[in-house]
Amino acid sequence: MTRKIQLLTLLAFFLQACASTASPLPPTIASIPTATLTPSSTPPSAATEALIPTVTFTPAPSIERVLIVSFDGLRPDAIEEANMVNVMELMQSGAYTLNAQTIMPSTTLPSHSSMLVGTCPAKHIVRWNEYVPENGFAMGTDIFDLAHAAGFRTAMVVGKEKLRQVTEPVSTDYFAFIDETDKIDDFSTVEKLAIQQVQNGFNLMFVHFPNGDLAGHEEGWMSRKQLKTYAKDDKSFGLILEALKKQGLYESTIIIITADHGGHDTTHGTELPEDMTIPWIISGPRVQAGQLTTQVYTMDTAATIAYVLGLPIPSEWDGAPVFEAFGAPITELSEGC
Repeated sequence: MTRKIQLLTLLAFFLQACASTASPLPPTIASIPTATLTPSSTPPSAATEALIPTVTFTPAPSIERVLIVSFDGLRPDAIEEANMVNVMELMQSGAYTLNAQTIMPSTTLPSHSSMLVGTCPAKHIVRWNEYVPENGFAMGTDIFDLAHAAGFRTAMVVGKEKLRQVTEPVSTDYFAFIDETDKIDDFSTVEKLAIQQVQNGFNLMFVHFPNGDLAGHEEGWMSRKQLKTYAKDDKSFGLILEALKKQGLYESTIIIITADHGGHDTTHGTELPEDMTIPWIISGPRVQAGQLTTQVYTMDTAATIAYVLGLPIPSEWDGAPVFEAFGAPITELSEGC
């Protein structure tokens, strides 16, 4: 019995000794692959930064002035035929239509009145086409009235004296005409006077080249003489554009190129498409380039100018801004006269 107790005691001691010297098993850890970066690899921090785009806010270009250029009697098909390179360049960089419509009667003074007063002849009442001072001025609030009232500097350089009757003298800070007979070709005075006004500074200027219409009445619309005349006027127009660039004004100027009417044979004034269809081109800041799908009427010119200059548009105007040219939603359209 004593021997049995001794054996049990020795066994207990042995087991205790084994427990004190055994090494515990390490916990099981899942294997984690180690990423090896090569020179072409992107560090994690850089990759994270690349996912966050840098947003740069570019302010919309400012519009500080509008230049309207009217080539008297210019049919849209004469632009390419006459190789009017400056006009074609602005067509490519701006928005345009070669299917704009003028008013009846499709003659110089009534059509320019609708262009700048923004209404049909029934409202501005100008149906005569000669300088008749006793008839007064086109009725209604025109674009020069609005611009001058807003404190803008306004100017008109025209080839025919009768265009004085589009707006009252009080609304133009500068007005000059070349010819009181409607029969004298002049290829430099309009250009020189317009460049002078560019140098003086303006917010709204209307420039009128009369010579194409005179050549049309002499030799016919689309005649060689008329096309050569438009080519010369286009060169004069190019010098006005150069003056804008030299003065640092070009990038902030909206330029609208159009006409009062077209013509056929040696005349105009009818409802024939050749007389009624005119070009309408707009170029400058915020204009989206391309051919317009909107039907443009000559009354829309005044409304578009008011729109870009931030001027109120009178409710009686028949024209509407050509919103499509600026990528804006088309909320209203004019319906013609």
